Amino acid sequence: MSETNDKTTHFGFETVREAEKAGRVQGVFNSVASKYDIMNDVMSIGIHRVWKDAMMDWLAPRPGQRLLDVAGGTGDISFRFLRRAGHGHATVLDLTEPMLVEGRKRAEAEQRADSLDWVVGDAMALPFEDNTFDVYTISFGIRNVTRPQDALNEAYRVLKPGGRLMVLEFSQLPNDGLQKLYDLYSFNVIPRMGQMIAGDRDSYQYLVESIRNFPDQDTFLAMVCKAGFGNAKYRNLSMGIAALHSGWKL
Repeated sequence: MSETNDKTTHFGFETVREAEKAGRVQGVFNSVASKYDIMNDVMSIGIHRVWKDAMMDWLAPRPGQRLLDVAGGTGDISFRFLRRAGHGHATVLDLTEPMLVEGRKRAEAEQRADSLDWVVGDAMALPFEDNTFDVYTISFGIRNVTRPQDALNEAYRVLKPGGRLMVLEFSQLPNDGLQKLYDLYSFNVIPRMGQMIAGDRDSYQYLVESIRNFPDQDTFLAMVCKAGFGNAKYRNLSMGIAALHSGWKL
């Protein structure tokens, strides 16, 4: 077995070989695809819509921009982007085809068919040329990538000079007491709700564990800078339950 295949990573709290993680993550999202938007409501207590609007406020889409929305799933971010921009183009990329299928079913997808592409692909090896997009977004997806640094490096590669990176992800509360309360909710309530709503406790258990394993805000900011992005910064949302990271290809 090669050294590459011996490398391990996290799948929730479980340690797995890197080569296994993508397939395991695909299994989770294959399972929850038809309930994905409900899942986001469960995971965020319904606040994910406010966070996504905050993302668009900071991003300030402009007419004619080309967006790459990685782990874009059902197209939520792309639809918001196109509405704000007025006109432009969005490419929704996801590793899990059933997620893209769900996105294509949405009425807004049909109305904006000329402005949308749906692509099955890997965040760590994007099927696009250098300097292609004006904006790269990834929303609640980068913690599921086997090697997040590789995904950030790829984001830098496919963005045009002057392009913008924006990452929305669950994060860590700076207050230990509040974090403990949120963990109690996450580990005790979310998997049970996943069982009730989607008949799938295990996938929701993984998603909770993946949040706790993800780097904190400052650690992830350092990863954004390591990928080459300048003027990088972050904003906490709902006291740090989620965070927005921004960077520019200068």
